[in-house]
Amino acid sequence: MKTLSQAQSKTLSQQFSFTGNSSANVIIGNQKLTINDVARVARNGALVSLTDNADVLQNIHASCDYINNAVESGEPIYGVTSGFGGMANVAISREQASELQTNLVWFLKTGAGNKLPLADVRAAMLLRANSHMHGASGIRLELIKRMETFLNAGVTPYVYEFGSIGASGDLVPLSYITGSLIGLDPSFKVDFNGKEMDAPTALSQLNLSPLTLLPKEGLAMMNGTSVMTGIAANCVYDTQILTAIAMGVHALDIQALNGTNQSFHPFIHNSKPHPGQLWAADQMISLLANSQLVRDELDGKHDYRDHELIQDRYSLRCLPQYLGPIVDGISQIAKQIEIEINSVTDNPLIDVNNQASYHGGNFLGQYVGVGMDHLRYYIGLMAKHLDVQIALLASPEFSNGLPPSLLGNQERKVNMGLKGLQICGNSIMPLLTFYGNSIADRFPTHAEQFNQNINSQGYTSATLARRSVDIFQNYMAIALMFGVQAVDLRTYKKTGHYDARVCLSPATERLYSAVRHVVGQKPTSDRPYIWNDNEQGLDEHIARISADIAAGGLIVKAVQDIC
Repeated sequence: MKTLSQAQSKTLSQQFSFTGNSSANVIIGNQKLTINDVARVARNGALVSLTDNADVLQNIHASCDYINNAVESGEPIYGVTSGFGGMANVAISREQASELQTNLVWFLKTGAGNKLPLADVRAAMLLRANSHMHGASGIRLELIKRMETFLNAGVTPYVYEFGSIGASGDLVPLSYITGSLIGLDPSFKVDFNGKEMDAPTALSQLNLSPLTLLPKEGLAMMNGTSVMTGIAANCVYDTQILTAIAMGVHALDIQALNGTNQSFHPFIHNSKPHPGQLWAADQMISLLANSQLVRDELDGKHDYRDHELIQDRYSLRCLPQYLGPIVDGISQIAKQIEIEINSVTDNPLIDVNNQASYHGGNFLGQYVGVGMDHLRYYIGLMAKHLDVQIALLASPEFSNGLPPSLLGNQERKVNMGLKGLQICGNSIMPLLTFYGNSIADRFPTHAEQFNQNINSQGYTSATLARRSVDIFQNYMAIALMFGVQAVDLRTYKKTGHYDARVCLSPATERLYSAVRHVVGQKPTSDRPYIWNDNEQGLDEHIARISADIAAGGLIVKAVQDIC
């Protein structure tokens, strides 16, 4: 019996190629980027191109000219002719203006912990370039083009999970991206298409030379929300997919429990027309259409069935009302993250049309912090709901006649069915609800001489969301395994064979077949998905399914109409 190790599973889940896998380029500078655009570049290797729009390019050049003129004239501008933060009262001479920017990279090179996933760093570079293309940051086009080059060549700086409080943006994480882009020192490392390399060597292989930062360029690169927002964009993308899969799992479970579709009738939900509730009910009608396992009661009729309940329990009957707020909440988060994606988030900002600069605080990542707090909370709610469905499936007194713990071969008395799998799921679900606790409202850090005396914790909230998403992918694998086994057993009760494909709705049959393919078990009529306990290690199946979800594989494709 072969099993998939945790290391192998992690490798599968991170097998993204970053060298131009999409035929359509993502253009930076003259159109708004979407979360899907970020995912295409960050995860799927879509090529990026800077716009050739003359007005956009002119503003970039004009903002650089503004900074150069300010340095020459000694105009007081924060972080250009002054020190940083609580030392902004220190005047910086023209001769020191460039050195100030390089020194900023060095004193912020303080990251700790594990490396961020490469896809999250790629998202950050894309968003930093997009921010600078507004022409309000005083940064050379040459430096912006380096981010384009890195993205298209599959060169990704190593960035670490600890270091940002989300106040003055992601200072510490962005110092690693900046140091790598300019080839500051061999201590800055990158991933060059799967190979670790120091930044100066990477530049040499790209036919680029190390670059000296000009006045404001270090601050423009490091003072912004791009890393937390890049992580957040990827997490929203993943959560939208996981929500679609969860809908599919619920549809499998309703069929396995011989539930009714009446609870999703439009009349009910038009009477309480929250958008998310309406969407969930409509999706469930579609997902259950033409199923032979569901009780079709959309005509409004309902009959007593022996001694069964006349209506389904709340986790089935109230599904739209429960999931509706979650769907609406994720939608709102997505809108806010897309605004952040397309924002200028450094300080000060340069208004080239009026030849003025303004000191402000667009670098504060509060929208990201609160949004990712809410995203984790919604993930916990979804896991809680699925956990209740699993409990119904595993309990004969509540499952409308399914075997205890969804036993396959009941003649083999030592079989325990999916009992261990449920225990594993029970260990994950409370953790996901725990991760749903907020951090944006906690732990004030009165950083660097009380200058950053309020902060968003947006970066930490986003990295916690990344962890929550990764855990939820494992939990979703367990929920899918329960759903597949349960519909096989329900099919047997109805037809005398175990091949659920003939009884499932067309929409859920696609999901069912995808799971079967991913775990390497073709459906048959003579046995369900899990027959004897000792014929497979279910840990291997969890690993394969979660890896497929993370990689956007067959299971994701099976629910793409729901996303």
